[in-house]
Amino acid sequence: MILPFELDRSQTAPIYRQLYQRFRESIADGRLRPGDRVPAVRALAAELNLARGTVEAAYQLLIGEGYLTARGAAGTIVTPQLTPVGAPTQRAPVAPTTYQATHAGTSPLALQMGLPALDAFPRKLWTRLAGRQLRQAGVEGLVYPDARGHAPLRAAIASYLGISRGISCHPEQIFVCAGYRACLDLISHTLMGPGATCWLEEPGYFMARNALLEAGAQLVPVPVDDQGLDVAQGIARAPEAGFAVVTPTHQSPLGVSLSLPRRLALLDWANRQGSWIIEDDYDSEYRYQGKPLPALKSLDQQGRVLYTGTFSKVLFPGLRLAYLVVPAEQTPAFARQADRLHNHCPHLQQATVAAFLNEGHFARHLNKMRGLYARRRQWLVEALHQALGEHLQIDPQAGGMHVVAGLGDDVQIAQRARGEGIAVEPLSQWYLGDGIRQGLVMGFTNVLSAEQAASVALRLGRVIG
Repeated sequence: MILPFELDRSQTAPIYRQLYQRFRESIADGRLRPGDRVPAVRALAAELNLARGTVEAAYQLLIGEGYLTARGAAGTIVTPQLTPVGAPTQRAPVAPTTYQATHAGTSPLALQMGLPALDAFPRKLWTRLAGRQLRQAGVEGLVYPDARGHAPLRAAIASYLGISRGISCHPEQIFVCAGYRACLDLISHTLMGPGATCWLEEPGYFMARNALLEAGAQLVPVPVDDQGLDVAQGIARAPEAGFAVVTPTHQSPLGVSLSLPRRLALLDWANRQGSWIIEDDYDSEYRYQGKPLPALKSLDQQGRVLYTGTFSKVLFPGLRLAYLVVPAEQTPAFARQADRLHNHCPHLQQATVAAFLNEGHFARHLNKMRGLYARRRQWLVEALHQALGEHLQIDPQAGGMHVVAGLGDDVQIAQRARGEGIAVEPLSQWYLGDGIRQGLVMGFTNVLSAEQAASVALRLGRVIG
């Protein structure tokens, strides 16, 4: 017989689970041995002043797990063949980790980069479009999605790129991926062999650097100056490299544009070597001086450029939607890898983005954001100049969603600033090799007013001291 059972109302576990656990403990410590008979449901319910259904639920769970065996009129016994089992042990509490995830799902901090203006996103319109997609969705919204991406979205992206970025492509050349990192994964699995040599801008986007290192690439840092990637330096350092990763429209993080002579030189090198250029066109829509520059891909006559874009910067990062444009002759190879990698994005999100593009909302949203970002950048730059004076040397940029300010000891300052709720990034950590510059990379898209900019600048000034 089990020990007297007392209901513990302080536990969150239901009564039948408490009773089940008491039986398990009694079997584990030998108070109930294999072959022992246990009380009938009715008798035990009366003895413990419980409902019969509660006792029955505990017994059924024990029978289902093999602890008890029901023998009809002969009663219920502890399973004779039961081997001794230890009582469930209390797990030690999980030690807190100091690892800082790149994306932790938390609310953005002041000056955090890589985020669009979340307050200005048209949520009501988006909800209406998403609801319509749900109502109109047929079987295509229930089956496994096309690994290449939702066909209407791929068609909409092809149309948008042709008009806004000067890229002539067919929907079959477009692959929708779960973010820029997934685009790089698809490229590396399709075209990169082990130990492939790859040019990387110096400084360059650290997420691309990490993804390529994990793919086994051998990275060659190529310096960036006021004309963008120094192609001559790249050729001198690694003339036979198989890949080059570039941000030609708005270099990440310095913000300069790749000059036309260097664009042509880069394409000429890729054509002669049979190498691949990975163009990351992450925020080209936001240019505040002059017209947006055409994509490097628009100059590609021999199909050596793999073009990537993302909706994270222009809509919202929670979408996890990016896209990759590949040369027509490479579409079968990329399609096979996309199917193998199961890089599927939710159908509803893709269908909603397609409607957002096709109905003209995307173009109107971008136009609104250009004006808004120009004002918010001005607010922040003026506040930083007023609060910090000569402590910060802010580099002028024609576009983008962040500003770069020269400053020494940037890693320590960035760590102290984060402790005050300010998410500036140290420029030095964007470098792979030597020649490191120090400074702060600061996002301005979520600076809501000139007053808020002034407040954040004063807090940052106290951190810098």
